[in-house]
Amino acid sequence: MLTACCGRWLGCLGLRQPQVWAGAGRWAGRVCQARLQGSGGPRRLGSEPDIPTPGPARRILKEWTLRVSPFGRLWARLPCHLAVRPLDPLAHPDSDRVLVSVCGKEGGARGLDGLQVTYDAALQEMAVVADGIDPRAAVEVHVPLKFDLNIKSSGSGCVKVQNIECDHCKIETEQGTSTLQSVKSQKIHVLTKGGKVICLGTVYGNIDIHASDKSTVTIDKLQGSSVHVSTEDGLLNANYLYSESSFLSSAAGDITLGNIHGNTILQSETGNITVDSSSGCLQASTHQGAIDVYVSQLGKVQLKSHKGSVIVKVPSSLQTYLQLSGKEVDVNPEVGVQEMAEDHKNDGVTVTGLMNQADKHEKWINAAAPEGTVSFRNQSWFQSLKLQD
Repeated sequence: MLTACCGRWLGCLGLRQPQVWAGAGRWAGRVCQARLQGSGGPRRLGSEPDIPTPGPARRILKEWTLRVSPFGRLWARLPCHLAVRPLDPLAHPDSDRVLVSVCGKEGGARGLDGLQVTYDAALQEMAVVADGIDPRAAVEVHVPLKFDLNIKSSGSGCVKVQNIECDHCKIETEQGTSTLQSVKSQKIHVLTKGGKVICLGTVYGNIDIHASDKSTVTIDKLQGSSVHVSTEDGLLNANYLYSESSFLSSAAGDITLGNIHGNTILQSETGNITVDSSSGCLQASTHQGAIDVYVSQLGKVQLKSHKGSVIVKVPSSLQTYLQLSGKEVDVNPEVGVQEMAEDHKNDGVTVTGLMNQADKHEKWINAAAPEGTVSFRNQSWFQSLKLQD
């Protein structure tokens, strides 16, 4: 859930596209209609964050309309909240306008005169820049559908980008939340020094997300040829990941994934790694945390927890060669491992074997826990055990 400040501004900016008056810089007195949602029950990952009921009435304080090229770039530098959405294609079939509006508390917000809204036709660049504007204000920008974005917010300013297609999308925040909803771009780069990163719907592209400090990253679905996501102390949570090559890492936070497809590398120093379903090549390692992975379709899987334990779950039909090593190795007899052998050495044990006549040179699972236990289970058996608990 977003912070209280972000909830208020999303309530303000979660409105219909504003009706823009002719002429730049006119004052308006229309009250923003907040989109409210119920607060009962937990939120499913990927749904719109709950928006609390706004306090004092918030109004559109100032508006601009600028004629632009359908293909350009938005350059935004703001200390307040910013939402970017596409133009209504029915109202603007030529995609040659940018609409900018500022929303704030009734009675006005300070620093509006310092907000610069300009367009450079030679560079095809739309600039929205301010230093002294009230950080509690919120700016909403409607751009042509295929418009590049270069956005940087300071302080607690939040950024939301929704239903945009572009070649390049770059977002930087300090303490504010970055929300990307249904965004498609060749390159997406998100950097936060202390805020949250939330991806809703499907986010397409070559994706690079870096969250510092205790920032968390919450993802519904990422899809692209290359995905790179890192956190420091915060949780990294993703429902779906479809990528040719993915690298996800965290220094101290947990990595919790749903369905992942493709070649994936997961690394954490002290956090736990959990994967609900892996299809493809997977390499996961943690120094002090635990690893819990279900391998649904196999490429080559290598799992290692230096000081923790490893749980590997597989379907009974999986073809794989196994090499499991740890202080203890526990293979459930219902899995049906053939040619199983044990080698005890240096206070540890290594178990090898085959499932369903696999070729050990093509498909294999290598799991290691030098100071812990490696457990190998059939997924159906594990699910029935959880139901009994």
